[in-house]
Amino acid sequence: MNTGFVILQKYLMTPMAKISQFKIVRAVMAAGMASVPFCIVGSMFLVFNTLPMTFTSLEGLFEKTIFRISDLYMIANTATMGILALYFNIIVGYELTKIEAEETGLKVNALNGAMLSVFAFFMTLPQLVMHNGSMVLQNDPDKSVFNGLSLTPFISRLGTSGIFIAIIMAIVATQLYFMCVRRNWIVKMPETVPLGVSRSFTALIPTFVIAFTIIIINGILIYLGTDIFYIIGVPFAFVTDLTKSWLGVMVILFLIHALWVVGIHGASIIGAFITPIMLANMAENTAGAGIPFAGEFNNSLVILGGSGSTLLMTFFIAFFARSSQLKILGRASVVPAIFNINEPIIFGMPIVYNPYLAIPFLLAPMACGTLGYFAINTEIMNPIIALVPWPSPMGLGAFIGTGGDYRAAIVAILSAILALLIYLPFVKLYDNKLYREEQNKQANEAVTE
Repeated sequence: MNTGFVILQKYLMTPMAKISQFKIVRAVMAAGMASVPFCIVGSMFLVFNTLPMTFTSLEGLFEKTIFRISDLYMIANTATMGILALYFNIIVGYELTKIEAEETGLKVNALNGAMLSVFAFFMTLPQLVMHNGSMVLQNDPDKSVFNGLSLTPFISRLGTSGIFIAIIMAIVATQLYFMCVRRNWIVKMPETVPLGVSRSFTALIPTFVIAFTIIIINGILIYLGTDIFYIIGVPFAFVTDLTKSWLGVMVILFLIHALWVVGIHGASIIGAFITPIMLANMAENTAGAGIPFAGEFNNSLVILGGSGSTLLMTFFIAFFARSSQLKILGRASVVPAIFNINEPIIFGMPIVYNPYLAIPFLLAPMACGTLGYFAINTEIMNPIIALVPWPSPMGLGAFIGTGGDYRAAIVAILSAILALLIYLPFVKLYDNKLYREEQNKQANEAVTE
């Protein structure tokens, strides 16, 4: 096990720790966290709209009443999940500029960074095609494309399918902005000029540079019969496809928990990369895709009680542990565990660098992930279509996230039981070790007295 820890620390912890400090990764992580409230609110309206699918007795009532205004309240869903790429674009641009200003002292403004990111992103939205030697906006009523914009029901490229392009455009725009400021390609105003006016003129030349850059790139690609969306989408589509496979899900769960084992918050680091994908998968599920790894799949069906799937294990040590250390820790950790918070267990038991518990900490989530994956893949339960708060208790998050499927709650409970069965032999071994140490300590103290 010690050799395993060394390998994990050398080949996983060190590279991931460096990656987590990249400015771009930190900005994307911030965007993912900032977008969560919008996703939850938008998802709740969608769940409300799908309730009669689960409780069929409500269909008649909903049709005569609530569904008469469904187009009205579903605007909240369109204004959240339907333009999620825009939220990511704004926040990544803002955070990247803020980080650059704070860490390098470059005189750039975070608001300018956000606005320039939106500008660059919006320049990629219209679809243009070559027609009789000219570049023209595409119009295809059969595909709901009008004046270059695909509408389903809003501008489709603003939704989850555009998240990766939104992030890339924010990176491109801010880097060009930084380059202009470093090279002093800005319009300087006297100090007596109001800050707002001065800030707007500072962004003038960078805006031209970004505009010409995007125009040239897009123009070349359109001439070749494609555009930025398609080019950038190819490699990300490959990564997204990996998350739709069982093996891909297992790799992600292993990486998250392998990082935890060596003391790094794996969920935060890996989450920066998979959050956009899981949100996009969830959006596909609302259209009937049936992708297991979507939304809060992990918190609803896998890591019940927190990373490592420690919920029932926490209850076990609280009431059945022989050692005082585990019993006291378990009782103090039961309530947080119900809401998927288990840092006290991870660092207090501890699980980090613990050869007794590292193996079940890795295996339990992968076993639960397998159960959840195939339960959705074989249509035993509905896929996740709505984002719920990650602290949702066992069963409740799965029930709401699947639009009210009681079978999802049952799968969540079975996952928690499966995780406990994996932990039991290892926890008992560790508990007996601690109990013997406590007994020996008491015996030595009694002899000393």
